[in-house]
Amino acid sequence: MELDLKLLRHLITKRTDDIERSVAGTGYLARTVIGVGTFLLDNEGDFDLLTAKQKVTFDKFLKPLLEKGR
Repeated sequence: MELDLKLLRHLITKRTDDIERSVAGTGYLARTVIGVGTFLLDNEGDFDLLTAKQKVTFDKFLKPLLEKGR
């Protein structure tokens, strides 16, 4: 999977309110979602390094927000 790291960085630093809205009422914490995004940034977007649980978090919250941001 190819990630737009610039868009991801913008999402987790400037659009945290979007992340908070997306996790509201789900039992997930915004900081967990931001942590997954930060991990991806720290590892140059290497999706294969994510655990299964992190991949679910990415697919459920970050991916839709990234697609919406394009």
